[in-house]
Amino acid sequence: MNVECLMFREMIENLKVVSATYELYINGEGGKEELMEKATEEAPLTWCQGEGMMLPAFEAQMAGKEVGDNFDFVLKAADAYGEYIQEGLMDLPKKMFFNGDGEFDEERVYVGAIVPMNTVDGQIVKAQVCEITDDQVTIDLNHPYAGEDLHFKGVILSIRDVTEGELKAIRNPHHCGKCHGKCDDCDSGCGSCKQ
Repeated sequence: MNVECLMFREMIENLKVVSATYELYINGEGGKEELMEKATEEAPLTWCQGEGMMLPAFEAQMAGKEVGDNFDFVLKAADAYGEYIQEGLMDLPKKMFFNGDGEFDEERVYVGAIVPMNTVDGQIVKAQVCEITDDQVTIDLNHPYAGEDLHFKGVILSIRDVTEGELKAIRNPHHCGKCHGKCDDCDSGCGSCKQ
């Protein structure tokens, strides 16, 4: 094998953009694994390693892999989305979900919907609607995969250096999105790209 060729092979390390196919399984009924998510060659999973786009334990499993490498690993719940916390299940007054006309927002709030919620310190978190009654809405602040071990299988499709524009967009998530990370060329007038 040519040692010179090995020296220039791209491997997954920080500030590399990686694309991969994957299948995500969790334990289903009777201990049988259930497919929850899938990314194909036509629509791969793409992330920038080391920039917090993926779970830290996922990135640790990917570090050092090369194009064409297969992966097959399990992240325990504690290393994924944590254990399920019962206090994350909350009953809220239905009036909190009224629209501007003073009526319950049935188009946006329904069982299974993911709705943004403001915390007391002003952060926005996503909650899943679990139940709706005449006077209250039950939401779950736990991640849908909380308490689950995650089994990932897939193949690394490509690895490349991140561009300056991509890195700027990743690190400044408040841009308007119209410039696709090319904030210096943005003429949307939103102002947030120039911050």
